[in-house]
Amino acid sequence: MVTITDTAPATTLKLMLWAGRILTGLVVAFMTFDTVIKLIDLQVVRDSLDQLGYPAALGPTIGAIELICLLLYIFPRTAVLGAVLLTAVMGGAIASHLRVGDPLVSHTLFGVYLGAAIWGGLYLRDARLRAIFPIRL
Repeated sequence: MVTITDTAPATTLKLMLWAGRILTGLVVAFMTFDTVIKLIDLQVVRDSLDQLGYPAALGPTIGAIELICLLLYIFPRTAVLGAVLLTAVMGGAIASHLRVGDPLVSHTLFGVYLGAAIWGGLYLRDARLRAIFPIRL
């Protein structure tokens, strides 16, 4: 068995842990909201899907997929798998916005911003992930 040790001072590790928890909390709050509005099939979701060229009836299905990915992300034992799957969901959203010509910074790249927050929160709170992908300055 390999032991992961972090060489940063304890204060820095605590700050990283809390920053990661806060960032993860923001991601979870946003994704929970996004998932719920799809699952309850709000008209705004139906209109958005129609604008993107998808059948409006797909809202609850997409919401269920997002919910499964989000639950995997929330639990520490499956957080990396959840992050990978949420990244895939964001990739689909990016491709959809590109396809219809939505504004780049506000719509198309939002999936990139959210993906960065997903992985950033996980990176800050998981020493094993930092050991695999160290930042060297």
